Amino acid sequence: MADKKTGRFVQVGEAGGSFALVTREVGEPSAGWVRIKVQACGICHSDSLTKEGHWPGIVYPRVPGHEVVGVVDAVGEGVTEWEAGQRVGLGWYGGHCGKCEPCRRGDLVACQRLNIPGITFDGGYAEYVFAPEIALVAVPEALAGAEAGPLLCAGITTFNALRNSGARPPDVVAVLGMGGLGHLGVQYAAKMGYTTVAIARGSEKAKFAHDLGAAHYIDSTAEDVSAALKKLGGARTILATVTDAGAMSAALGGLGYQGKFVVLGAPGRPVSVNVLPMLMARQTIQGWPSGAAIDSEDTLKFSAAQGVKPLIETYSLEKAAEAYERMMSGKARFRVVLTMR
Repeated sequence: MADKKTGRFVQVGEAGGSFALVTREVGEPSAGWVRIKVQACGICHSDSLTKEGHWPGIVYPRVPGHEVVGVVDAVGEGVTEWEAGQRVGLGWYGGHCGKCEPCRRGDLVACQRLNIPGITFDGGYAEYVFAPEIALVAVPEALAGAEAGPLLCAGITTFNALRNSGARPPDVVAVLGMGGLGHLGVQYAAKMGYTTVAIARGSEKAKFAHDLGAAHYIDSTAEDVSAALKKLGGARTILATVTDAGAMSAALGGLGYQGKFVVLGAPGRPVSVNVLPMLMARQTIQGWPSGAAIDSEDTLKFSAAQGVKPLIETYSLEKAAEAYERMMSGKARFRVVLTMR
């Protein structure tokens, strides 16, 4: 009898528990699913939902991770679009129910029963991951695995929000924050042809912003952000990648006519809004989730074609706990990625 396949997995045993590296038997994929041999998996702040048990209904032990890049290792019965050896990715979208109102209207990532890797089924902090074929994404060979991983969450979120914001080149698009999401948002906005404005704290970040493609930089510690944006004619879109409610409130006044304030970060307290200018100029505030599998695929294709890459720090699977703490500290520049041997 042939030896059964085993793999290493980093799991959380209970809500608020510690990470544990375990070796488990690796079974065969069920019908409609594939088995992926993981090459890299990004670590996202949303992984804290699993680590701390903030997402309702998580069944433990659970392996976090939804920024997965690897190679199809085996396919289950009925899988028609993928075969062993293909390079694939797996992001936040892990499959939809097809029955709720968002699904019936074609908005799959807003599914009310959305499957999410690392939350509703085991994710990519592992040597192997199982996923439904409808959730998979083709990964261009031009992208290294460690670079592609963060594009399946931070990348798709900023890219998809921008292209659905209603802004048209050369409209003014401002990116609030230059962290894990923002440094990608600036690149995408510039590559899409927008007049790109980067907003962050400190004059020392100006050169970095311009290197990423920003035409303008606003230091929020030295300038009135709203007034500075108004001098540029007002922003058609402000992409809010920060989690600071005060910074969001300070930027809202910089919207122009029919401007849209797109919220990607989740602040811990309410954002203050001056409603009258929004009424008079037909402005809106909109939340934006990531996107479905095809949106991730578009993100990767665009990134490969235009040279958009995340700045990353890499760790081995054995150092997943250290890597997670590095990400949570806010000191990483800018995305943390686990790489497999």
